[in-house]
Amino acid sequence: MNLKVENLALFGKTKKIEIMIDSLMDCISNGAMKFESGFDIYLNGAEEGRCDDSVHQIRDLEVEGNRLRREIEGHLYTDMLIPDSRGDVLSLLEDTNYLLGLAEDIFLAITVEKPAIGDTFKGDFKLLASTAVKSVESTVLASRAFFRNITAVRDHLGKVSFHEEECDQIATRLKRNIFASDLKLENKLHLRYFVDKLDRLADEAEDVGDWLAIYTIKRSL
Repeated sequence: MNLKVENLALFGKTKKIEIMIDSLMDCISNGAMKFESGFDIYLNGAEEGRCDDSVHQIRDLEVEGNRLRREIEGHLYTDMLIPDSRGDVLSLLEDTNYLLGLAEDIFLAITVEKPAIGDTFKGDFKLLASTAVKSVESTVLASRAFFRNITAVRDHLGKVSFHEEECDQIATRLKRNIFASDLKLENKLHLRYFVDKLDRLADEAEDVGDWLAIYTIKRSL
């Protein structure tokens, strides 16, 4: 039995599940935007309290996302919905929601360790974070399409890969410039650590996209 969103109503109380899935995707998308705005606040040297507020906002969205994911899982099992696709759907929701948790972990580490990002590197750090968020947002759009318009999944996944490759290029350039600078080695290593953390967000988004591509093929069989 293929999962087709336009036919979900055939399986029972599915309108509620559609709404919950949309709400979960909203949490992830909003969390990614909060991450980007919080990082901008950090780069601009705002007071620590504003960064802490961003951490709490992202965390609240992650908590809500986890609640929604568990509730969706419960409905899929108790209402005996989409048994052939249930595992793929639950894995997709869990993996996509993981991106929000990762964004929170990265931003929390930034606020705790406070890497000293000089003006020379702020532009590329900002660009790296922004591009990583675009990878996450494209993954969310691809996930939404999986439930609403499966023919659009491929286009969104292409953007995930594009942004991930951009992140790799920005990260490589940034690390070259960091290690070519006059900073002390410990400062270089600290900045490199956070370059890799930001780049990892895009890598993980691409991994989710790779699995989503497989789920999409399976749905089409």
